Amino acid sequence: MLKIQKTSQNRLLILLGTIVTQIGLGTIYTWSLFNQPLADKFGWQLSSVSVTFSITSFALAFSTLFAGRIQDKIGIRKLITFAGIILGGGLILTSKVNSLAMLYLTAGVIVGAADGIAYITSLSNCIKWFPEKKGLISGISVGSYGIGSLIFKYINSGVMSSKGVTVAFLCWGIIAFVLVVGGAQLLKDAPDVKEVASNKSMVEDLSPRQMLKKKESYLLFIMMFTTCMSGLYLIGIVKDIGVQLVGLTPLVAANAVAMVAISNTAGRIILGTLSDKVGRLKVVIFGFAIMATSVIIMSTVHMNFAIFFACVAGIAFCFGGNITVFPAIVGEFFGLKNHSKNYGIIYQGFGLGALSGSIIASMVGGYKITFMIIGVMCIISIAIALTIKRPEAKAIMKTKTKLSGKRRTA
Repeated sequence: MLKIQKTSQNRLLILLGTIVTQIGLGTIYTWSLFNQPLADKFGWQLSSVSVTFSITSFALAFSTLFAGRIQDKIGIRKLITFAGIILGGGLILTSKVNSLAMLYLTAGVIVGAADGIAYITSLSNCIKWFPEKKGLISGISVGSYGIGSLIFKYINSGVMSSKGVTVAFLCWGIIAFVLVVGGAQLLKDAPDVKEVASNKSMVEDLSPRQMLKKKESYLLFIMMFTTCMSGLYLIGIVKDIGVQLVGLTPLVAANAVAMVAISNTAGRIILGTLSDKVGRLKVVIFGFAIMATSVIIMSTVHMNFAIFFACVAGIAFCFGGNITVFPAIVGEFFGLKNHSKNYGIIYQGFGLGALSGSIIASMVGGYKITFMIIGVMCIISIAIALTIKRPEAKAIMKTKTKLSGKRRTA
């Protein structure tokens, strides 16, 4: 009895540590607030500054490929502590930049890599501690990431308006360091657990190499790519869209950053919890349908204040929900033993999706055509989500079919 209570207390402390860590990591979602102030201070083109967030997102995703292996060697607590030091240091160094190259290196590569390593490992570790509530725990963990962006929207805006962009980066770095390193001290590596599917059969724990032999891994990657291209492209430029396409003042358009943060966080918690009850793929299909509708409206309708904020809220809500559900889907498809490594591979859709939005926009020459392309990708992903099946489930169905055939022959 005492052992059960102690385990329960440990799990709650680990959840608390994960929440604190994720709040510190989620602060990078306030990046669009810095685009114009940096452009004004250094005389850089706004589009050149905006690329920083795409680099950050790509570095974040790419670093997750190695995070699981590093965790296996040094443990979750040391890994997150180290990542928090690098994250805070990268933001503090950003306060000293005087060139775009330095900005890309510090705020892009360094901050993104540290954020990704801490994000993927703390999330996967927490899910392993609560295998019976994957959707809820994923929602709380990833939702905390969204809360970080909401809190720091006001912190960074306030410091920037009173002290300037340089001091804002300095303060941001110090606070992020305290949150991530502080949260890390409550973390503990989860024991190995065996995933059980809804039909009570055991899900095979696949290694990354084995997973990549399954076509389902590539289909999930396409869906992740679409989700992240939709959400991250909007997050990186939401304030600029409000000014350029809707005609809002910069001050009013900045409220869209708060709208994104609130909707993103709500989507992560609500849809993550809902996925435990109605199924992961049903939630994903709903998310893609709302995102497709929103981007098509934004590309075809003359937007006013209400339409703009409704579409932004819809995309952010469903982006947050979808990206929350994917870790649980990967666990249910390929097992939890190698979850950090397997999800790290699928998560590359995050970085490529972030880069692709900006690249496509520069190639086609505007926001609206890019939104139409995103809409088409969402429709394709809906078709995938409607047809994809868990690999083990398909194997079981084939076995049952063979047994049924033998009985008929007999």
